This record gives sequence, structure tokens and C-alpha cells, in this order.
Amino acid sequence: MPLTAELWCIAVLLGIVAAGVAIGRSPSGSRLTYGASLLVSVVAFGAALDALIGISGRVPSLVLPLGIPWIGAHFRLDPLASFFLVVVNLGGAAASLYAIGYGEHETARMRVLPFYPAFLASMNLVVLADDAYTFLFSWEFMSLSSWALVMAHHRDRDNTRAGYLYLLMASFGTLALLLVFGLLAGPDGAYAFAAIRADAHTPLLAALILALALLGAGSKAGLVPLHVWLPLAHPAAPSHVSALMSGVMTKVAVYAFIRIVFDLLGPPSWGMGLAVLTLGGITAVMGVLYALMQHDLKRLLAYHTVENIGIIFIGLGLTLAFRADGMRLAAALALTAALFHVFNHSLFKSLLFVGAGAVLSATGERDMDKLGGLIHGMPRTALAFLIGCVAISALPPLNGFVSEWLTFQAILISPALPQWGLRIAIPAVGTLLALSAALAAACFVKAFGITFLGRPRSPVAEGAHETDPFSLQAMAVLAGLCVLAGIVPGFVIDALAPVTRLLVGGAMPAQASVPFLSIIPIAASRSSYNGLLVFVFIAVSASLGAYAIHRLASRAVRRGPAWDCGFPDPSPVTQYTASSFAQPIRRVFGTVVFGARERVEMPPPGAMVAARLHVTLRDPIWDTLYAPLGGAVGFAAERLNVLQFLTIRRYLSFVLLALILLLMVLAIWK
Repeated sequence: MPLTAELWCIAVLLGIVAAGVAIGRSPSGSRLTYGASLLVSVVAFGAALDALIGISGRVPSLVLPLGIPWIGAHFRLDPLASFFLVVVNLGGAAASLYAIGYGEHETARMRVLPFYPAFLASMNLVVLADDAYTFLFSWEFMSLSSWALVMAHHRDRDNTRAGYLYLLMASFGTLALLLVFGLLAGPDGAYAFAAIRADAHTPLLAALILALALLGAGSKAGLVPLHVWLPLAHPAAPSHVSALMSGVMTKVAVYAFIRIVFDLLGPPSWGMGLAVLTLGGITAVMGVLYALMQHDLKRLLAYHTVENIGIIFIGLGLTLAFRADGMRLAAALALTAALFHVFNHSLFKSLLFVGAGAVLSATGERDMDKLGGLIHGMPRTALAFLIGCVAISALPPLNGFVSEWLTFQAILISPALPQWGLRIAIPAVGTLLALSAALAAACFVKAFGITFLGRPRSPVAEGAHETDPFSLQAMAVLAGLCVLAGIVPGFVIDALAPVTRLLVGGAMPAQASVPFLSIIPIAASRSSYNGLLVFVFIAVSASLGAYAIHRLASRAVRRGPAWDCGFPDPSPVTQYTASSFAQPIRRVFGTVVFGARERVEMPPPGAMVAARLHVTLRDPIWDTLYAPLGGAVGFAAERLNVLQFLTIRRYLSFVLLALILLLMVLAIWK
């Protein structure tokens, strides 16, 4: 039974936690811990995939005598949970395979090994939970175990700051989710999900629950303006943990939002779809603009997680809008696009983070301005990273293109909606989506070009060599899945059909039976896409072009004047840097969005001092929201500090006053 297998896998992962403590210091402790985590993740992935593809009318559930007395811990494996367990355990298996080699270089091994399998177990528990208490317990377990991994290198001051901010935002998100389940349970306190589904909610209460769900799940997923912890925490963690946090944990947050809003809350209104859609569009554009301004490779990837979460929420907002108007096929298309992008992002973002980890292991650098030329010393890593860059840039024939193309197909159906607000907002968000896709392509031309092409900009880049075999195998698996999901996407779409039937009451037509493995989201007369044909065309045309250049071109040598843009000066300072590559885009968008300012220090004639360009960027969200809030908290903490030095009589008086106020609130509430 898949549910029993999943629970046993969680139990084994928790057992590996104890084993990691016991054997972590031994020479083989790292490989044994990560190897065991890999095996368990593979088994859990197989059980989840079997439950998703072979799903029947009966949904397995189980109640264990844990948690709250006389209630127990409820677990359920429906199609939605099965799909997200596939994502969680596939990402966990890839990260564990990578960590078998990467973990040998880990300097804080005993701060990573005990918490890594606990992190994997907690994400599985969140997805399987079928009552509010088990869900919140698992959610907090996930937050604390991931926080411990972020703080692995706690002696670094930036990592400590990142861990503090992450813990603060995680606590805020948990509080919001606690309020969500309190409102869903109602005065009767029905915390089992089955009882919550049976209750009806007023429009005002539904809107409040949606807002709190966006705060709770959105803070973990990285929705703007709740994203501030993400670009700090993800780079601070070890690279295989960064891959899990960015590629997998953010999807667990998406799962929490879908479970609450699509499953527990009941029928939506079109206004709910408009709110989610708009927030997703803003998040997508802001995320990619933030990423373009970065020269730290891991921080750039973290900001791109924000962008892709925005793309997912665009699809979810479209689904809510179509579902509110009874357009089941359109809702199924939009939800399929969102879930497909969940799967795709877990693949290519994990690939990019482990690729960045390989670069970090080989050079000790994350600053792209100190890299360059790595394609010569790390050709296989460069190829895998290039595949990830093409996939995340939504270029055919890889998987990132398919899910974004499906999202655009859903956007093109929006004129059939009756509400004028949606008819205006959806094309506007579609424009933001197109802009984010174009900027993402520019950003990853920068990321790959500055990191792997050109000449080395530092001695560590010049002496870089290929990473270990386990890391290369993990990158090869992820890169292969990016290609496979892009050229035969119909199989993924069909696997998502049980999920869309559960949540919106409909599914896209079966795609695997379409001739030549094309996908037809609406009708053949409107749109279709054949990833396999595009892949063959690109491969054949590129091969013929390369053959023509190498075999048919003239071998005659011509002499001419030196071309300055061809870098006749062997110094690497004549090359583009990450900052200079982004300068045109920074001048277009940065002045308005980030308040970018450039200051040039030009020495006088005859001076032997280099000219300098100083660029100043400000984060408007931090300056306008979090900095004043932090200042207010600090001011209040200083004023309330006197409460530490009161007498016992005054403490008792405050307790009595609080009790009276609570009784008054309770009396008024009744």
C-alpha cells in the first residue's frame, strides 16, 4: 500500500537522523548517511509515482495514535499529495546523490548530517498530513530542520543574519497558517481535513482565509513582498541543501496553498483569482529584475526562484478565475500549467544549484566577476549548467518552455470570462509574464557566459577542475529529465490528470495518444506543440551547420587590423563582467525599481590611478516595509524592557488584568 510505504520511508529517514549523529564523524559517515537517504527517497518516489499513475477511486487514509489525544494523527494519499511527493522525493534523491560526493568537502559535517534526513522526512510529512495539528507540527519541523541547515556555517556573520531572518519569517508564516486553520475549523474545532471540507464559509471569511494563506504559504514560497529571507538563506546553506530549499521546499509551500485554497476552502470567487494572479505577475517580474542585478551566482539563482514562484501563482490565479465561472477545461489547463511548472522548476533549479555547488567546490568562489573560462576545466559541469540555463529561460525544446507555453495558452482563453476586471488584468499579467521570460533569458546568458566562457578572471578559476563522479551523475540525471520532460511532455500532462480532476472537476484531453507525441491543450485548430519534432529539428540543423563550418569553410588565412572588441589585450579585465552585462537593463529598470545610482571617479589627466564606477542599489520593499517595521519593534522592545524589573505584585496585577480582558472578549464573542 503506497501510504504505508511512504510512512515507513519517513520512519526510516528519522532513524537515519540518529545514525547520522552516531557515525557522522567516521570517514564513511557522510557517504553512508547520504546513500541511505538516497535509497529511501527512491523508494518513496516509486511509491508516490505508483499512487499517482495507478490512482483508483479509493483514496488511502490512516490514523495513527499520535498527536492530540483522542484525535490522533491523520494521513491521506490523494492525487494532489501523490504528485507533490513525487516532486519532493525526486528532488531529495537527486540532492542525496549529489551530496555523496559533495559532502566529502563539507567542513561542518556534524551540523549538516543529522538535520538533512530530518528535512527530507518533514517535507514528506507536510504533504501526507490530513489534519491541522499534524500539518502545523510537520510544517514547523520542516522550518526548524531547514533553519539548522542554513546555520551550518554559523561563524559567518552573513549566514547568522540569514538564519535569523529566515527563522523570523518562518515563525510569521506558521502564525498565519495557525490562524487559517483556526478559521477553517470554526467554533466546533473540527481540525480533521475531512470535517473542514464539509463546512461552508461566507465570502468575507473566505477572503480572510485566502489572505492569511498567501501570507503563510507565500512567506515560505517567496512571494513578493515576503521573499526577503530567500536570497539570504538559500546561498548560506550547503549547495545540496540550497537545491532542496529552492527546488523542493518552496513547492511544499505551493502545496500548502493549493491544499488550503483549492481543497479545504470550497468554491472560489473570481476576485480571489484576480488577487492571486496579480500577485503572481508582480512576483515574477520583480524576481527576475532582482536576479539581473546580482553578481553572486547562488543569490542570482535564489532570486530566480522568486520569479518562478510568481509564474506558478499566475497559473493558480487563472485556475481560480476559470473555476469560479464554471470553465472546467480552461481551469484544468491553467492548473496543469502551474503544476507542470512546479515539476519543471524542481528539476532545473536543483540542477542549477548543484551546478553552482560544483563551481563553488572547484573554485571556492560564488562571485561571477572572479570566475570565467570554467568550460575548459569543467566541461561536463558546463554542459549540465547550460541545459539548466536553457530550461529556466523557457527556450524550446526543454521543459521550462512547455509549462510557460501552457500558461500562455490559458491566458489566451481569458476573453471568454464574463468579468471585465479579469479581461483587463489577465492580458496585463500575460505581458508581465512575457517580460519576465525575456529578462530570464538575458539573465542566464549572463550567468553562463560570465561564469563558464571567456578567460579566467582569477587564479582559482584558471586552476579549476571537474567535480566528483557522484555530483556529475546527479547533474546528468537532472539534465536528462529536463530534456525528457521537454520533448515528451504529454506523459507528464496525462499524469497530472487525476490531480486536476480532484481540484477542478475536469482534466485536459489525453495527450499520449496524440500522433507524433504532440500536445494539444485546447484544439488542434488553435494550438499544438511537438517537443520531439523541435528537438530533432534543432539537433539536425545544428549538426549540419557545424559540419558545414568545419568541412566546407575556406582554410585560407587572411591578415587584418586588430579588432578591439576581439580582446587583443590578454588581460581578463577587458572582458564583460556580471555588472557591466546588466548595465543596460539596470539603466532601464533599475532607476525606477531599485533607485539605482551610478557614480564615476575619473582621475585627472596624467594620474596613474584607475577610474572607478560605483553602483548603488536599494531594495524598495526592504526600505519601505521591513526597515520601518524592524525599527518599530526595536523601539517598542527598548520601551518594554522595563517590564523585566517589576515587582511580583505588579506582575500578578498584569496577569489579572490580562485575564479580565480575555474574559470580556469571550463574553462579547458569545
